[in-house]
Amino acid sequence: MAIGIYFAPPAMSADKYDECIRLLKKAGAGHPPGRKYHASFGPGDKLMVFDVWTSQAAFDKFGKTLTPILEQLGIDPGQPSVMPMHKVIVPKAKAAKSK
Repeated sequence: MAIGIYFAPPAMSADKYDECIRLLKKAGAGHPPGRKYHASFGPGDKLMVFDVWTSQAAFDKFGKTLTPILEQLGIDPGQPSVMPMHKVIVPKAKAAKSK
């Protein structure tokens, strides 16, 4: 079952978030298997994150890479809210235009 995960860290700056994304990409986890959607939002000194994952197992596997990076950067993710997804609606992909 797909799950939604919402992180509201006590304090996560845009700079630390961007560094986390850079380190995840460097670790080969920029687009981890099972993550269907990722968004960060909020004021630049207190960003939050919302993800949609195909399963808890897929998120747990990603967590093995994410957690040490968060610790390295001194980011306390807080306790995430994990909820079953009722429905996810995404737009159809646009076909590439030929020249």
